[in-house]
Amino acid sequence: MDDVEKEGFLVEWGSSTSHRLLVEKDGMDYDVCHTVVRAGTDSLLQYRNHLEAWYCIAGEREAEDMNGNAILIQPGTIYVPNKHDLHNLRGGNDQDLVLIVVFNPPLKGHERQNLEAAQTFTY
Repeated sequence: MDDVEKEGFLVEWGSSTSHRLLVEKDGMDYDVCHTVVRAGTDSLLQYRNHLEAWYCIAGEREAEDMNGNAILIQPGTIYVPNKHDLHNLRGGNDQDLVLIVVFNPPLKGHERQNLEAAQTFTY
């Protein structure tokens, strides 16, 4: 992760950090991110140009879609929102949520969410 930070692919986006481990320039059809969602945060997100999947490696919290369906995210859980669904990503109550996140197509690596500007962020 030190190399990723040296290349400028550590992204801070308000409620979390994302180390962009594999990005578009690596020539794959997907990317891989190590994302740490801060405890006590709640971010409304939507990715209109990317499909995503999260694999939890630490922490515990729920993700919720706009129909009120919630899934408990805990180590070993994979969460795959339907195509381009608006969803809430929440940090744990007392601990950070640590995820491996995959996007397709891959991110360039420097994209940042602006949660204050629009309440939601779209890539």
